[in-house]
Amino acid sequence: MSDTLFQIDGLCVDVPGRRLLDGVSLNLPAGQMIALIGHNGSGKSTLLKVLARQIAATHGRVTFEGHALTDWKARDYARRLAFLPQHPPPAEGMIVSELVALGRYPWHGALGRFGAEDHQAVASAMTECAIDRFADQLVDTMSGGERQRAWLAMMVAQQAGTLLLDEPISALDIAHQVEVLALVRRMCHEQGRSAVIVLHEVNMSARFCDHVVALKGGKLIMQGSPDELMRSDTLQRIYGLPMDVLTRPDGRPVAIPA
Repeated sequence: MSDTLFQIDGLCVDVPGRRLLDGVSLNLPAGQMIALIGHNGSGKSTLLKVLARQIAATHGRVTFEGHALTDWKARDYARRLAFLPQHPPPAEGMIVSELVALGRYPWHGALGRFGAEDHQAVASAMTECAIDRFADQLVDTMSGGERQRAWLAMMVAQQAGTLLLDEPISALDIAHQVEVLALVRRMCHEQGRSAVIVLHEVNMSARFCDHVVALKGGKLIMQGSPDELMRSDTLQRIYGLPMDVLTRPDGRPVAIPA
């Protein structure tokens, strides 16, 4: 497999009266946890939805694993890539194992028989995401962090090598934020997956992610390592206000408004 997961060239997305993405060009590396950061309205979620084929580009070209997005058949794409929107659909009356089993849909379709391989994929996914003890629990009765892990398990059961997540920690408390991001990081570093994640919290991005892409007003502001992100001048360009970068006793940088 190529070291490039997505190659994006001159990407523009227009809606009536407004350009949401304006000439974005970048390469997203494979096998890494990648953060998309920036202000509200910067184009983060729009970019993620283009990668997920939820919305189409107005101009430009995007390739995934060396092939244009438009060349992928829908089922083949779903087998290689899983997308979790910011607000997943309700799972009313559904238990966790049923939700996770939905991840097998790209492999057998709506009427296909659920076989031994499917059951094994579901069980493995629940174990990997540490929710096997909740298998028979209603999704609606779980805590926010547990529910996010159940949705992640559905993506794992899909056996997709690439995960796209739109603000997966926005509704979680700090402990569950750390739990979910640590899980995604393990998926990338131990299981060889790739993840592209929309995040608001710059310190979480620097702590957990390998690569950071910053957008502002639909334009690319920076891309690079967390160390390149955590500089006062870079943070001011992204967020438009003075930021100080402090060093914690364990050596990790922390950004705070100046």
